[in-house]
Amino acid sequence: MGGYGGPWGAAVSHPRSASPQGLLRTPSLGLWRGLRVPPALQQIPQAKSEHAKAEGTFQVTMLPGDGVGPELMHAVKEVFKAASVPVVFDEHYLSEVQNMASEEKLDEVIDSMKESKVAIIGKIHTPMEYKGELASYDMRLRRKLDLFANVVHVKSLSGYQTRHNNLDLVIIREQTEGEYSALEHESVRGVIECLKIITRAKSQRIAKFAFDYATKKGRSKVTAVHKANIMKLGDGLFLQCCREVAELYPKIKFDTIIIDNCCMQLVQNPYQFDVLVMPNLYGNIVDNLAAGLVGGAGVVPGESYSAEYAVFEMGARHPFAQAVGRNIANPTAMLLSAANMLRHLNLEFHSNLISDAVKKVIKGGKVRTRDLGGYSTTSDFVKSVIDNLHPHYGA
Repeated sequence: MGGYGGPWGAAVSHPRSASPQGLLRTPSLGLWRGLRVPPALQQIPQAKSEHAKAEGTFQVTMLPGDGVGPELMHAVKEVFKAASVPVVFDEHYLSEVQNMASEEKLDEVIDSMKESKVAIIGKIHTPMEYKGELASYDMRLRRKLDLFANVVHVKSLSGYQTRHNNLDLVIIREQTEGEYSALEHESVRGVIECLKIITRAKSQRIAKFAFDYATKKGRSKVTAVHKANIMKLGDGLFLQCCREVAELYPKIKFDTIIIDNCCMQLVQNPYQFDVLVMPNLYGNIVDNLAAGLVGGAGVVPGESYSAEYAVFEMGARHPFAQAVGRNIANPTAMLLSAANMLRHLNLEFHSNLISDAVKKVIKGGKVRTRDLGGYSTTSDFVKSVIDNLHPHYGA
C-alpha cells in the first residue's frame, strides 16, 4: 500500500509505483523539493518555495473550511507538531458563509495547489440561498482541480462496537458531473429544469479508477451502483461504461445494483460489498449512509484525486455548525485523513505513527467524544493521541 501513497500516488510519482490510473504518467516534482533533486528540475518559483524552509519538508495546502473545520485542523497541527512531521501548511480561508470567498481567494488556493499538489481541507459549507451563482466554491474548486475521484474507505474501528462490526468497504464516487453540474433554469414560471450530465469519457475514467484501485489494493469485486431502470440513457451510459471497463479486468469480479436496493442492502448486509463505484449524487448519499454503519461522520476519512492533485478530507462532509466552539467535535476522521495524506507523501513512518495512535485511543475506550457515546472533549482526544504517539520506551 505504501508504494504509491494514497491509491495512486497521483501527486507523488513514487519511483517504484505505477502512475495513477495507469494513464497519467506525468511525474510531479513539486513535492520532491526536499529530496536531492537538481535545482534545474525542481521548477518551483523561488518566492513560493520559501514556505518549505527546511530540507526534507513538504508543503501542503490547508483549507480549514467552515463549522468545526478550523478546530479539527488545529488538532491536526497539534498532532503533527508532537510527531515532528516534516510538513509545512500553506493555509487559506475560503468560506461562502463567512464572507471569505472570492475569485481572488479561489485563485490563491489554486496557485497553492499547483505548487504543493496536496491539500487537506475541512468542509466548505454551501449555502442554500441562490445569489446568482449556481456552482458553489467547493464545486468550483473541485472542477478547477479536476478532482474526479472521491474515495471513502469505510472500515470498522477496533474497540468501538456497532450493529455491523469488521466492516471494510470502499465507495468510489465520480464528482465532476452528474447532478452536480450546476445546470438549472426556470423554463416557464413554476417549472425548473435541472440537468444531470453523464458522459462516456468521465464514466470510463471513474470505472477504470475503481478497477485500478481494486487491483492495487488486492480487492476482489467492484459493484457499479446506478438507476438505469429509470434513467435509461444517463445511468444507462454509466452502467455500459462500467461493463466495458470490467471486461479489461477478468480477475476482478463485477456486479451491478440499483441505488435504492444498494442502500437497503448496505443496512441489512454490508459484508456483500467490496468496492462500489457510482455517479455523483449516489456517492454522496452512500458515503453518509456507510459512515453511519461504523460510527458516523466523525470517524471516516476520505480523499479526492485528479491526475495531478490529491485532497484529503472527511469521508462524510459535514460542517457540524452546532458544535462550533464547544470543544466536542471528533477529530478521528480528520486525523486519519491526515495520516493517509502522509502515506501519499511516502512519509510511511509518520503516517503509521499517527494512525496507530488514533486507533489505540479508540480501542482503549476511555477517551470517547460525544458522537461515540462518551464525554471527552476534542482537546482530551487530541491529548490522548499525542500521549500514544511515543509509547513509554522500555516500560
